[in-house]
Amino acid sequence: MKKGAFSLPTSFRIFYMWLIGCCFLYFSLVTGTHADECPVQLNPQSVVVKYGGSVSVNCSTYVPHKGMGWESSEGGVPMTRDSLTTWRVSELREWGIEPMCFINYNKEQCTVNLPVTIYKTPDSVSISTVNHNGPMMEGNQYELQCDVLNVAPVQNLTVNWYKGKTLVDQTIFTDTIKTPVNKTSKLLIRPDRADDGAQYWCEAKLELGEEGPQPPLTAPSDALSITVYFKPIINETKLPSIVPVFRGYPVVIVCEAEGKPEPTISWSVNTNNIVSETLTITESTPEDLFCIANNSVGITTRRVKVSIQENYVPIIVGIIVAVVLVIAVIFVYIYCINYKKNRMGHYNLRKPRTHNGLLAQSL
Repeated sequence: MKKGAFSLPTSFRIFYMWLIGCCFLYFSLVTGTHADECPVQLNPQSVVVKYGGSVSVNCSTYVPHKGMGWESSEGGVPMTRDSLTTWRVSELREWGIEPMCFINYNKEQCTVNLPVTIYKTPDSVSISTVNHNGPMMEGNQYELQCDVLNVAPVQNLTVNWYKGKTLVDQTIFTDTIKTPVNKTSKLLIRPDRADDGAQYWCEAKLELGEEGPQPPLTAPSDALSITVYFKPIINETKLPSIVPVFRGYPVVIVCEAEGKPEPTISWSVNTNNIVSETLTITESTPEDLFCIANNSVGITTRRVKVSIQENYVPIIVGIIVAVVLVIAVIFVYIYCINYKKNRMGHYNLRKPRTHNGLLAQSL
């Protein structure tokens, strides 16, 4: 080494080279000279527009260039040397349009694509039953269908199923087609008697993200009110299984049943069939009776056992009357004895006093 020469340690030189590289990389990223970055900015970066609606997007740059513009099948913008260019369409009607902003920079041309979502609300949303008309039978399975006509984009469509105000099911579609399509959603139900009169309806919902309408667009169907037929149920509270009957005192029993259609009520007494909700039973009525509730869905039967009871009321009344009479006789007897004693105790046996000898003379 020559005298006066200055030499850096090897480790320091490596650190120095690394520091210069980092600074150069940072400068490249800040100034947009990185090879993989196109130095333009879109505002907004994506658009959601209704079919036939207007759209406007700016493309700007922060670096010197030799020209920039928009390439698009609708609303293209010629190249300009300005730092801002705008893509505008007053009535956007081209499905699947893919506009891009380009810039001639560093002897090359780079582009940035603008994501465009064009949506269309359904022409109609309707609900119906599949292969069925009229009332539904309790416990059977049925299929409901929701038809959504002419909607786009289908990948943003959700069909919600409601029973009254309760959400019961959802259908999500994964198709990537951008043009309007017709879609169908189905729902299986197994109604019971509590569902009689329930209202089902469906709703088409377009969820288009933060750039789309808020809240999300919805289109409901009319409500489908269902009628459910169900087998009769006999009111066991009003008709006990054992009915006591006192001899000489007839009893009227009532058989009530709930069902749809309205059930027919009858009584089976021996071989007789009595069509009535009420039945009068006496000690001569057979021991076993049957209430029968019948409609088009089914038959429900309830057995009633007649229990004959002896009538002890007259005997009890007779005993009470006899006891009362005995008590009365005893009371009268005691009263008479006490009264006689009291009367005898009031006799006066003293000699009568005379007044001036008149009484003695009279004798």
